[in-house]
Amino acid sequence: MSQQPARAPIGTSNRIWTVPNMISFARLLGVPLFLYLLLGPERDIAAVIVLTVGGTTDWVDGYAARRLGQVSRLGELLDPFADRLYILATLVGFTLREVVPWWLTAALLLREAVLGVALLVLRRHGYGPPPVHYVGKTGTFVLLGAFPVLLLAHAIPSAYDWLAPIGWGLAWWALGLYWAAAVLYLLQTAALLRADRASGGSGPAPGGSGPASGGAGSAPGIGGPPGPAAVAG
Repeated sequence: MSQQPARAPIGTSNRIWTVPNMISFARLLGVPLFLYLLLGPERDIAAVIVLTVGGTTDWVDGYAARRLGQVSRLGELLDPFADRLYILATLVGFTLREVVPWWLTAALLLREAVLGVALLVLRRHGYGPPPVHYVGKTGTFVLLGAFPVLLLAHAIPSAYDWLAPIGWGLAWWALGLYWAAAVLYLLQTAALLRADRASGGSGPAPGGSGPASGGAGSAPGIGGPPGPAAVAG
């Protein structure tokens, strides 16, 4: 039996006008529309639809990029940026509308602040941002699923008793995954800083792509090569 030839790796381009990038741009346009529906006329059902579409299409742009061979540096920036913008906009809108308590918003924003400090430390030592980890990416997906359910429970009082437990179950699950991913990134950051001190502060090798590349020098539990614009999920 003849072996199938190995598929060539997909290169990263500098293209802007690609199908995956157009999908990401469309997702970004949904953010101001969602905030307007939520905070303006308070059309909660319409806001749920926009938020659901924006959240469930999280994987579409990445899938299209790999399927069509249109992986781009801009796309690697847009995908996590769109996720974070949806989460930030939803947290602000939900807190103002009292759909979620302030402590949930604070817990999620504190996690982002911790990773922001870790990123600044890595950059100071010459390292790029850590690769997106599947734990953080799963947490983002679950959180984007929890938000529409919580808003729907708020919009339909007769369904609150069964929708709210589902929404809060997903929210707690996402919060746990978010902080678990943060711990993994902090462990990776500490490992890189120890290696940097051991090497006399020489930093990454010239031409390196940033933190651990998934090889023997990687921190435990942090697999996969970092893209040029990868951001912790």
